[in-house]
Amino acid sequence: MAKTALATLPPRAGDTAPVRERDGRPGRLGRWLPAATATAFTAGVAMFYGVSTRDLLVFAAYLAACVALPGTLLVRALYRGRRTLAEEIALGVALGYVAEVVVYAAARAAGAPLLVLAWPAATYAAVAASARLRRRVSRAPRTRAPLWWSWALSLAVVVLVAWSAVTFYRQAALTWPLMAAANVDLPYHLALIGELKHHMPPTVPMVAGEPLLYHWFVYAHFAAASWVTGIEPVVLLFRLGMLPVLAALVVLLTMIARRVTGSRAGALAAVAGTFFVAAPSLYLGASTGVFTWRVLSWTSPSQTFGALLFAPVVLLVADLLERRGGAGRWVLLGAFLVGVMGAKATQLPLLAAGLAAVGAVEAVRRRRLPPALLGAAAMTGACLLYAQFVLFGGARNGMVVDPLSLMRFTWGELTGRPGSGTAPLGGALLYALCWTAVWFGAAGLVRRSRAPMGPGPLLLTGMGVSGLGAVVVFGHCQMSQIYFLAGAIPYLAIVAVRGLSEVRRRARLTKTAAAVAVGTGVLVEVVLRVVFGVVVPLEPGRPEVLLFRPYVALAVAVASAALVLLVRGWGRARVWAFVVFMVSAVGLPGAWIARAVPYGGGAGAAAHRAGASAEAVPAGTMAAARWLRAHSDPGDLVATNAHCRWGYRNPCDSRHLWLAALAERRVLVEGWTYTSSNMARWRPGLPVQSIPFWDRERLRDNDAAFLTPSPAASRHLRDRYGVRWLVFERLGGNPGGAPAYRAGDYTIYRVG
Repeated sequence: MAKTALATLPPRAGDTAPVRERDGRPGRLGRWLPAATATAFTAGVAMFYGVSTRDLLVFAAYLAACVALPGTLLVRALYRGRRTLAEEIALGVALGYVAEVVVYAAARAAGAPLLVLAWPAATYAAVAASARLRRRVSRAPRTRAPLWWSWALSLAVVVLVAWSAVTFYRQAALTWPLMAAANVDLPYHLALIGELKHHMPPTVPMVAGEPLLYHWFVYAHFAAASWVTGIEPVVLLFRLGMLPVLAALVVLLTMIARRVTGSRAGALAAVAGTFFVAAPSLYLGASTGVFTWRVLSWTSPSQTFGALLFAPVVLLVADLLERRGGAGRWVLLGAFLVGVMGAKATQLPLLAAGLAAVGAVEAVRRRRLPPALLGAAAMTGACLLYAQFVLFGGARNGMVVDPLSLMRFTWGELTGRPGSGTAPLGGALLYALCWTAVWFGAAGLVRRSRAPMGPGPLLLTGMGVSGLGAVVVFGHCQMSQIYFLAGAIPYLAIVAVRGLSEVRRRARLTKTAAAVAVGTGVLVEVVLRVVFGVVVPLEPGRPEVLLFRPYVALAVAVASAALVLLVRGWGRARVWAFVVFMVSAVGLPGAWIARAVPYGGGAGAAAHRAGASAEAVPAGTMAAARWLRAHSDPGDLVATNAHCRWGYRNPCDSRHLWLAALAERRVLVEGWTYTSSNMARWRPGLPVQSIPFWDRERLRDNDAAFLTPSPAASRHLRDRYGVRWLVFERLGGNPGGAPAYRAGDYTIYRVG
């Protein structure tokens, strides 16, 4: 097993606590200092951005007692092998989330959500009652990592937390009306937390009766955490919920990377490639970050949550393929596959492709397939089929076969000319150039002088190639095919780093020369960006060929560097190694430059995803929604006249979701963009948020109660649909009787 560590074991009771012990190893304070530093920094950032001390302490206690500790005990009982304490905790956090979601679903269906606490209680009771279990969990073999390694991982977590603060916390306020300016997807996620908090099985809260055919496990986790801690869902979603996921994912990815690359330095490089490297974008202007991607996304909690649960799957499959079997590993693999199935099922096709790649090589090499491979493939296939046809009801949810759709979108962002005739060719060529650069290190695995590639690198390569293929082949109404690539990025980065290490070893390239190559690649990108000064989107009349000039110059710079080294007498192997390192480093500044400037991912994408402006937000939204939550039952149905995003009424952008999000109540018809029924009617070229509501009679009945209010119209909504409350937004009228509540631009009436 890999032997990484964020924090290592404390000394036995009675030991002294110097910073440095006599044998030169770090003492108690020194061993815990990296983890303590990362924890203190994270807590400070959370409190700076509005998290109360009470919420922070209660969340930490819940995470430790109800997720991490019982999960770690189960890992020790089922997963034999030497690991560091940090690795055990990271695995325990991931397993704890899976157990929590499964138990919470049953507890919520039974009407007793706090029964979710039964699973940690049962775990503690089982360990206390069984002497055999106590011996196993207390005597689990562990290993320690160098102190520099602990500091390196802690620094990675600190940088990711700081990045979260700069790119997300600052734009996602906890107070109203600043909250309304947050990413347009966030009220959807918040509404699903409220739905899972009060209902099981869940439906779409913004359109009553519409099935929720979506990855909802992360919202069940948030709902369970809210019940146990009493913390508001908005605080969990906007501040706390993803922090432990982020830290655990860093540790788990280093476990996988160290196994595949064979070194701690390689594992750190793979983590850096995962989180801090993007494809080179040699432009200036609003679309500087158009080629960036994010494995961690606060605005897509299902992606981040799924990435965490998928990492142990990859680790366990690699174990089994390398003949490290045992019933405990199979049990854990089944549990994590179930978790991935409901957390982010788009990871499962990647795993299937990776297993297929291993199977193809094994069939040629040994003329047979290993039983472990067949077992893992059968479990993956079963979960994939169950997810598609049971959890998601066979719905396509806006996914269609539309080759190069993402490339066309990107080309439109760069040129400012959506639908350009050269878009498929131009966008595809640019993407190919950028992907080749950022994962160029994988070329080092093409020629191997030693033993054939093992199952681990083969598995990761198959997963990465399938993620790239899915992005090329499929289209989606919200460009969500990019999540296939996001799921594959960590494993592409690991394969690329493994290739780089092979190239350097074969060419005997010194570390100094490799560092010079990396620095040259970084310098070349920065210089080309400034020298060519191509500003995107292109100004009217500017030829599209300008977009290719910096990349042609990049190719010339790489060829020139190779020629200079050949003239100076370098051998071809060393020159090739230098070029591989240089090209692989060209993407290093891309992500950082894109995140440092205030324009990010492109003007079109920003307008598409931005929240409402302050001028468009009606007064009293939060007060009215919170009053409704406090004075209605979770089963009450609400009707409202608000369907279009504030500031986007003509044409109507049907992503108005704040009432369901803040009131935690189901609405007859609010916003319908993200429903399966709406996305099923989407076709490429049609804005999904502008498609009219499909049930015209329901919408007509709903709006009649607000546009021409009367007791009869209100009774019709009550008798036919079960509506109990009317929420008027910026409309007058009297549907009968006195209003139950007024706040700003809102008036609320009780029906009946």
